[in-house]
Amino acid sequence: MAMLDLYHALADEERRLSGHDRKLAQIVLDDVDFAIHSTIGELALRAAVSPPTVTRFCRRIGCAGFSDFKLQLARMNYVGLRYLRPEVPTTSAAEVAQDIVGKAQNALFQLHQQLDLAALERAAQALRAADFILAFGSGGNSSMISHELHNRLFRLGCRIHSSNDRSMDLMLSAAVTPGTVTVVSSMTGLDADLVRCLELMRQQKVPTIALTQSGSPVASAADIPIAIDLPEGRNIFRPTSTRYAFLAAIDILANLVAYADRQRATVFLRRIKEELVRSRDGDDRQLLGD
Repeated sequence: MAMLDLYHALADEERRLSGHDRKLAQIVLDDVDFAIHSTIGELALRAAVSPPTVTRFCRRIGCAGFSDFKLQLARMNYVGLRYLRPEVPTTSAAEVAQDIVGKAQNALFQLHQQLDLAALERAAQALRAADFILAFGSGGNSSMISHELHNRLFRLGCRIHSSNDRSMDLMLSAAVTPGTVTVVSSMTGLDADLVRCLELMRQQKVPTIALTQSGSPVASAADIPIAIDLPEGRNIFRPTSTRYAFLAAIDILANLVAYADRQRATVFLRRIKEELVRSRDGDDRQLLGD
């Protein structure tokens, strides 16, 4: 039985269980850890049923027996209780807006409290001195972060290329040349392919910067780790607010790079703005930089 199939069988959304089976299912969902570590007799005692009743219950929900049931239950529990017992989400537009904006504000505040400013300074200096910059992302949000780094730095006169293709990342890492600096983004820091890319860079003595969780394999493999450690809530329906922290870190790096050589950055920013005013905007009242 698949992990989530077992959960749905226990949740009994179709109301197929009755009597003792429904009682056993509720006891299991109320205390998954107890059910995983209990004997058949202990579970039967808590439900006030006989051990054979527990065995029949396990088989009716699709398991081979009590041992198989506990195995499937343990696998289900790996996902985390927030997926087994989701937080009741807010529903109105006002509540959702408050929730999303509030979590974004909290993410930015927590990032500000934990930033390694010395690491940011070193990373910005390396980026400004680089002849070429590679930006790799790992996963959906980090792929967006690597593209945003490209978006921020090319307008400052930096030569940069972003990639989110794992095979391409490995090939680029193997072919890297002196003068390159690489920035990687990984919210978990667990991507083995990204670690391999960083190891290849290190062999070529190419400086590497990682935006990721502290103490992770990606952080350990990078020359300049920029730690971003934010807790996740229980609402599985809300997009992660951690990405706001990653975007803020990118903006801080880009701003430091711009200030490191203001004259050069100004030249490229002016060229870009002049073209946008000429071909699209008609004046200089639109947003800066885009």
